[in-house]
Amino acid sequence: MNKKIIALITGVVMLIGIAVIIINMNQPEPDFKNVRITDEDEETITQQPTNDEEENMQEEDSENSAPLKEIVVKAVKQTVDFFSTKETQILAIGDSLTQGVGDSTEQGGYVGILDRSINQQEELVDFANLGIRGNRSDQLLKRLEKPEVVDAINEADIILITIGANDIMKVVKENFTHLKMEDFTEEKQNYEQRLEKIFNKMQSINPDSHIYLLGFYNPFKQYFEDIKELSLIIEEWNESGRKIAGDHENITYIPTADLFDEDDTNLFSEDNFHPNELGYKRIARRVLNYLTHEEG
Repeated sequence: MNKKIIALITGVVMLIGIAVIIINMNQPEPDFKNVRITDEDEETITQQPTNDEEENMQEEDSENSAPLKEIVVKAVKQTVDFFSTKETQILAIGDSLTQGVGDSTEQGGYVGILDRSINQQEELVDFANLGIRGNRSDQLLKRLEKPEVVDAINEADIILITIGANDIMKVVKENFTHLKMEDFTEEKQNYEQRLEKIFNKMQSINPDSHIYLLGFYNPFKQYFEDIKELSLIIEEWNESGRKIAGDHENITYIPTADLFDEDDTNLFSEDNFHPNELGYKRIARRVLNYLTHEEG
C-alpha cells in the first residue's frame, strides 16, 4: 500500500473511525433485555423486493416523506402471514449494528424495525437483542460462555449476528501510523478461526436454530470511493464470512454492502460510520427477505 493511500486512510480513520472505535470499545456492557417496540403509529419496513421490483424499491427509499406502511403494505402482510403460522424466537447478537447505534429514534435499529414490522398487529415473534457496541469476535466468543447468553441461544429459533467490523477497526487503530495490507490479512485469519468457533459453539448449544450472519458495508466509501484497497479489505472479510457460513448447515450469510451502494441517498448517521434510520430500514428489508425465503 503506497504512502499516499496510507495517508488518506489514516486521515479518515483518525477523523471518523478511531473516535468511533475508542468510544465503542470503552462502553460498559448493558443489561440483557428484550427489545419491545409496539407503537402502532411507527413506520414499518419489510422484506427486500424481488429483482423485478428492485427499481421500484430504490424509488420508494428515496421518497422519505411517504408513509412506509402505505408503500410496503402488501409485503408486510406477506411477512406477517409467514410468521403467524409458527411460534418464533429471534435472538439478535453482536456489535453496535445489532444494538442499533446511529438510529436517532433510539428504537433498536434494524432489529427494532423487524420487531415493529412483524408484530405490528399482534405479538407473533419474540425478539431478544444482545447487541453491544464495540464488540469484536473475540469478545463475542467469550460472551457465549455466559449463562444468560446460553439461555437466549437455547430458546432461539433464529439467530442474527453482526460481528467483525470492530475487528477490522482494531487493526486500523493499532497500526494507523504504518498501515499495511498484511496487517488486515493476518487478522482476517484470526477472525476466521474465531467465527468458526462462534458458529460451532452456538450450534452445540442449539443445533436446531438457524443462524444468519450479516455482512459488512464500507463506511469509508462515501469519502474515498477510488481507494480500491479499502473496498478490497471489506470484500475479502465478507468473503470469509460467506465461505465459513456456507460450510455449515443451518447457517446463512446475508450481504449488506450493496445496500449502501445503490444511489446517492444518505444512509449514514451523524457519526458517518453507523447507518441512520434509512440505512437500517434497508438492512431490515434484506433480512426479512432472507428469513421468509430461507425458513419457508
